[in-house]
Amino acid sequence: MENEVEKFTISRITPEGKSNAEAVIAREFPVTIILNGQEVVTMLCSPKEMDCLAVGFLASEGLLKSRDEIKKVLVDAEKGVVRVETTEEKPVSQGKFTKVISSAGGRGGSVYSPAAPGQKIESTLKVKAGEVIRLAGKFQNYSELHSVTRGVHSAALCDNKGILVFIDDIGRHNAIDKVFGKCLLENIPTHDRIMVTSGRISSEILNKMVKREIPIVITLAVPTNIGVRIADKLGITLISGGKGAGGLNVYTHDWRVL
Repeated sequence: MENEVEKFTISRITPEGKSNAEAVIAREFPVTIILNGQEVVTMLCSPKEMDCLAVGFLASEGLLKSRDEIKKVLVDAEKGVVRVETTEEKPVSQGKFTKVISSAGGRGGSVYSPAAPGQKIESTLKVKAGEVIRLAGKFQNYSELHSVTRGVHSAALCDNKGILVFIDDIGRHNAIDKVFGKCLLENIPTHDRIMVTSGRISSEILNKMVKREIPIVITLAVPTNIGVRIADKLGITLISGGKGAGGLNVYTHDWRVL
């Protein structure tokens, strides 16, 4: 975790007065993704698992379909560059991506590849309400980086029993892309699995989910109105809550929650 944070001396003001204190702050790091020699985008992220971020991002944008397409992934952590080479050329449309992508909760200008027409989750996976609450509780306390900085988002691929893959990042999109990138690189199945995230659920997040065949999405935050409509259209069960005794909000396809 050491390279993911920086320490600052700050002024702490309380009713008792003013004093110096040490603050541990999450690092923001620019990384450039290059696909087959062509620069795709520069994004701001947490400086870890940048290979997973690059692969997950390219998959989310429809530029990668499977692990078999990847020839090699080279990370230059010092320069902040990830080079991905594939078995076939993957032309990138000029102007599709902005040069720099904001880390502030999203992409800040990137154009997302939407779900294909007619694409829909047909999974019969179900989850008990108690399992949702247990997963959310475990997830909430899983990240040491978040507990120290309070400055990152988290995402986790889960099954009914627990967390399978957990990653955090300063951006909510990044955290999800890193999870999916890790799954792609390590051949971890995502279909019929559950995604838990700390971030707001908007339409582009759900387009990522349907591509990885995720039928149940749990957020500790809330969805947007379009997020709810897209989840319903794509056959995804969208749930928020689970952090306390207040119950769960199931926005779409509640038949999956027992």
